[in-house]
Amino acid sequence: MSASSFNLIVILGPTASGKTRLAARLAAELGSEIISADSRQVYCGMDVGTGKDLKDYVVEGAAVPYHLIDIADPTHDFSVFEYQRLFFQCFQEISSRGVIPVMVGGTGLYIEAVLRGYRMLEVPENSVLREELEGEDIEKLAEMLFALNPAVHNTTDLLDRKRLVRAIEIAVFTKSRGLDDAVPRPEIQPLVIGVRWERSVLRERITRRLKARLKSGMIEEVKRLHDSGLGWERLNYFGLEYRYVGLFLQGKLGYEDMFRQLNTRIHQFAKRQETWFRRMEKQGIGIHWIQGDDYGEAKEIIDRYSVVSPK
Repeated sequence: MSASSFNLIVILGPTASGKTRLAARLAAELGSEIISADSRQVYCGMDVGTGKDLKDYVVEGAAVPYHLIDIADPTHDFSVFEYQRLFFQCFQEISSRGVIPVMVGGTGLYIEAVLRGYRMLEVPENSVLREELEGEDIEKLAEMLFALNPAVHNTTDLLDRKRLVRAIEIAVFTKSRGLDDAVPRPEIQPLVIGVRWERSVLRERITRRLKARLKSGMIEEVKRLHDSGLGWERLNYFGLEYRYVGLFLQGKLGYEDMFRQLNTRIHQFAKRQETWFRRMEKQGIGIHWIQGDDYGEAKEIIDRYSVVSPK
């Protein structure tokens, strides 16, 4: 890889935008490696439902190395703290070999945790605090969290008791320890490229891909995960495909209703992803948008921002 004005290439976009195939092609030409930024592809055994199309990492018969895929058991609550720590480790190891990594994904929180350098602490469970909070209702827990941390950014914590307790635990630990134990952050100079489609085109791509996944064994995958010991509640936690296929397998939704509702929810999810990326721009993260998964346009952007054009 030639000398550049950046040390990380980021390819982001909503679900079904073709960003993974694009990133793999770029990485193959640049002699680079992929670091995934997908919050569900970290889990082993969750392949079809998460779009873990590993064949995309083979370009013209050559495998492109990838990282942070298939690294956690589905029973484990993988956190953004863990992601950030593992990303920085991958980034430093790849960079030490003179290679500029290519980050690709659609999980905005993971991408921001890296690009904005969120300072995070590895917080152990506090059994005494958890026992004290056992009898409190969710409204009281939310009040406690806001009192400890008025700048709460993850509002989904406020809707789930388990997450609320964990957020309070983290806030208490942070106040008592400060930020001295935060994960060391390497200096990152990103070149961020965003994949954008016309809304109608993206909707068609999402629907077509959902049909293909259902034909490729997505229902069988969810059944296999449940048979292996993952309860319906846990599968519901992973949302979208795992939630709605789970409802179908439990007999709570017919096939057509499952497909229709799931398709709608994925469209809504893509819209939320796009909203997140626009917010990132407003907060100062520059994104170079390309129309569709246009390899030539993406390569032109990379060449333009290289001190010496990549090979």
